[in-house]
Amino acid sequence: MEQVTVVGAGLAGCEAAWQLAERGIFVRLLEMKPQKMSPAHHSPDFAELVCSNSLRSDRLENAVGLLKEELRRMGSLILACADATRVEAGGALAVDRHGFSAMVTEKIRTHPRITVVEGEVTEIPAPPLIVATGPLTSEALSEAIRAHFGGKEYLNFFDAAAPLVTADSIDMEYAWFASRYDRGSADYINCAMDAVEYAAFVHELAHAEEAEVHGFEDKLVFEGCMPVEVMARRGADTLRYGPLKPVGLRDPHTGREPHAVVQLRRDNASGTIYNLVGFQTHLRFPEQKRVFSMIPALKNAEFVRYGVMHRNTFINSPGLLDCWYADLRDPLIAFAGQMTGVEGYVESTASGFLAAVAMAFKVRGQEPPEFPRETATGALAHYISNPNAVNFQPMNVNFGIMTPLEYRVKGKANKNLAISNRALACIDQLLPEISASHPTA
Repeated sequence: MEQVTVVGAGLAGCEAAWQLAERGIFVRLLEMKPQKMSPAHHSPDFAELVCSNSLRSDRLENAVGLLKEELRRMGSLILACADATRVEAGGALAVDRHGFSAMVTEKIRTHPRITVVEGEVTEIPAPPLIVATGPLTSEALSEAIRAHFGGKEYLNFFDAAAPLVTADSIDMEYAWFASRYDRGSADYINCAMDAVEYAAFVHELAHAEEAEVHGFEDKLVFEGCMPVEVMARRGADTLRYGPLKPVGLRDPHTGREPHAVVQLRRDNASGTIYNLVGFQTHLRFPEQKRVFSMIPALKNAEFVRYGVMHRNTFINSPGLLDCWYADLRDPLIAFAGQMTGVEGYVESTASGFLAAVAMAFKVRGQEPPEFPRETATGALAHYISNPNAVNFQPMNVNFGIMTPLEYRVKGKANKNLAISNRALACIDQLLPEISASHPTA
């Protein structure tokens, strides 16, 4: 009887456990929650979304939209649950945070070939093994992983989560429903700011008091999840070219494009809670209330959760892992999720999927298929395993890491769509080989 141990029941770990089990392989899924919780976790459920509830763009002209479609076609558990619990968010795939995690948990716990074992893991279990404990890996297991790689140092960066407010506390006299460029339905609440309001807000934000974090410096902040106060310190207009950009939005109260816009996105299916898009922060809680209430539409906002900041840890994967996320020295020990240097929910899911599919082949004595760089799934795997990488940093999926087209296409959107169509054709060719078609045990 083939059996694989998976450590961690986040997005990558749950995806890995599901893919192995669907291929007739028994899985021991080791998860420390609820016996032990990290500072960023609040729920005992699996696949908890710590930061945003958005899985980002669902359009094929966007690389993460392509990655999601690849995973859908390949039978991803995480994408199936996300699609089933989605909340409207224009051209993005956002989910009911609690409904999503509850569905993943139920699917995992009721699968006949998955056994969940609760409790903290402090040593690396015996192979076959996939370690998917995420960027918040406990100190004891982090030390064990460091020792496993011969004392090689991890790289660290800081990640942040945005605040949540109740919908009925938003003053709609200063806000309106719309999606940027009117794409899709009007799913975002847009909070306008004029030049004077914006200038005062940025000044207070840049000088607000942060909570203490040992070793925190601006240069350590990962650019893809930068705290809003750090952006404010980088220049008066930085936010207007980032999360507060007004482009593609017209205020129906004035008929004009505002000076700046704060967007709020639905955080649950019932639409009673919204999150401040792009407002990851490490300000002290009283400071968050004071400064964010300067946004006119949020002057009386009820905050049901304030933003938090936590340190993330990832492996210096190039030179340590191969294109199946496996240890170069032992193919039956693999890693998955953000700890490998892929950044984002969907990217973590893709790493768990690929690591599991490859492991299923290996435990049966077969050579796993290699996902080409023409696919988003394969491009991520090749990115984290490139031995020529210099100054390795976590990476979201993007078209730049994929194999370029061999012909010219006019227009960026058309070019991206052509890359996506080529990728999906590759995935369709791989499906007969990688599908969960083995007889059940």
